[in-house]
Amino acid sequence: MNKLEVCEIFKSIQGESTLAGTLCSFVRLSGCNLSCTYCDTQYAQTESTPMIIDEVVEKIETHSTKIVEITGGEPLLQKPTPILCDIFLQKGYTVLVETNGSCDIAVISPKCKRIVDIKCPSSGMCGSFLESNYDQITSFDELKFVISDKNDFDWAKDLVFSRKLDQLTTVIFSPNLDKISPAQIAEWIVNSSVPVRFGIQLHKIIWGKKRGV
Repeated sequence: MNKLEVCEIFKSIQGESTLAGTLCSFVRLSGCNLSCTYCDTQYAQTESTPMIIDEVVEKIETHSTKIVEITGGEPLLQKPTPILCDIFLQKGYTVLVETNGSCDIAVISPKCKRIVDIKCPSSGMCGSFLESNYDQITSFDELKFVISDKNDFDWAKDLVFSRKLDQLTTVIFSPNLDKISPAQIAEWIVNSSVPVRFGIQLHKIIWGKKRGV
């Protein structure tokens, strides 16, 4: 129960949330239940090292950081993940959990910032979002859409307006950099006045597609 399958642990610059630009430690857990067309961490499906929770915490503590993100893969597939989050909270960390939205986020303490993806049509995983998660989202959490084309944008925009997602929490529209330019997404946001925050994978702007950043 206290063992996790870990893909990698590293220290970098937080790149994909409202905390983008801050120093952050990352625990990337192995395994995912989705297969998005644009996935940039497919290696997390197969690369895995079993570690007990204490080992993970000890490794992060060597980083001298105040923020830790639990990501994947899909971190909520592993039952010990909530325990790991609680330990970091008890130690005074700001804890981020990035999840694909298909799993029940209620297992994670609302004291964590839960960054929840809603998959757009081009991902191939549209419809995977767990409906009950809408009732669990707090203003401390974040909802994220990865946009690859105009169809994705219009679909996401309509969902934001119809479900008034901006009244639940911060909503982020982030471009799939392999498919669309940041300027195009920004222009659509401005022209449509959709109440979202523009986001970008800051670590890719800095380091490109390098791993472990």
